[in-house]
Amino acid sequence: MAKQNYYGLILAGGRGTRFWPRSRKHNAKQVLNIGVGDATLIQATVERLAPIIPPERIWILTNDFVRDEIVRQLPNVPAKQIIAEPAQRNTAPAIGLAAHILESIDPDAIFGVFPSDHVIGNPKRFLSLVRTAFRAAEKDHIAVLGVSPRWPETGYGYIEFPKGTQEGKLESVPVKRFREKPELKEAKKFVRAGHFYWNAGMFFWKAATILDGLRLHLPKTATLLSSLPHFEHKEFASRVAKVFPLCENISIDYAVLQRADNVVGVACDDFGWNDVGSWHAVYELLSKDKGGNASRSELIVTNSGGNYVDCGKKVVALLGVNDLIVVDTPDAILIADRKQAQQVGDIVKLLEKQSRHELI
Repeated sequence: MAKQNYYGLILAGGRGTRFWPRSRKHNAKQVLNIGVGDATLIQATVERLAPIIPPERIWILTNDFVRDEIVRQLPNVPAKQIIAEPAQRNTAPAIGLAAHILESIDPDAIFGVFPSDHVIGNPKRFLSLVRTAFRAAEKDHIAVLGVSPRWPETGYGYIEFPKGTQEGKLESVPVKRFREKPELKEAKKFVRAGHFYWNAGMFFWKAATILDGLRLHLPKTATLLSSLPHFEHKEFASRVAKVFPLCENISIDYAVLQRADNVVGVACDDFGWNDVGSWHAVYELLSKDKGGNASRSELIVTNSGGNYVDCGKKVVALLGVNDLIVVDTPDAILIADRKQAQQVGDIVKLLEKQSRHELI
């Protein structure tokens, strides 16, 4: 049963540049349906949390470009709880702002932080792990979910648990330390060791606990946020517009988690987590034909394999090509080597340099 002081903060301010040309400033990755289920990524995030955190206790921080679309997609989340940040300041100020708001409306508030654009294959198991983390947060801990690594990934940070930690036991244990994104050699060592877990960016704490952590470890930003009035105050929005851009641009990992002494972790077994970080990740999630081609369009295939195709209602013919990404939109087409899917964001950087704002 959901507890009345449990809240959810969904961080939805990203641009999803590795999903160009589908993902744009006004239609970013989190509001897209990438072909896994019938919902957009942010709709699926809200839906899976509902048994623990109903929509009326969901808060979302995003940007001006997609706020209206998120409001449209999530009619059961109060519009006033979908807030556009006045400037991009990374996760520490965003979480601090949410903690200030929640403590002002509920001094007993406990909230979880969730990315807006991940896929969870086993929502039931996921909720069991979330409940475990919330119980730890009730005891004044900062709780994190550690995802069991399925390969030696260099694009994620890692959480080091004590040796002998039992995976999937639905308990929290003190975390030894956080590790930055490693080189491949070190990532392989982490996976072999068996007590290192991916940091999936899901955190749980009392609003008061994380505010204390910010006051201790990030005092400038904490002082700025503490100057804000109550959320219901008529000048709240105007004050945020002035104060928030003055906050430090830093992640919550660097600002608090790596320095705090009250961090515990839940060593998760497999609950089907995928951060869907690139078109290759979408390819991995979708069903494939005999040649390993995944498509959201009708395909005619000859001597081709390992391709991902998303070209709307067009019929796409593949002849003698392998391991490509082909994504078609009304004003742009992406054709890329699937092994270079992580570099698609570089195209957006080139477009920015060329001032091709209509394409980003």
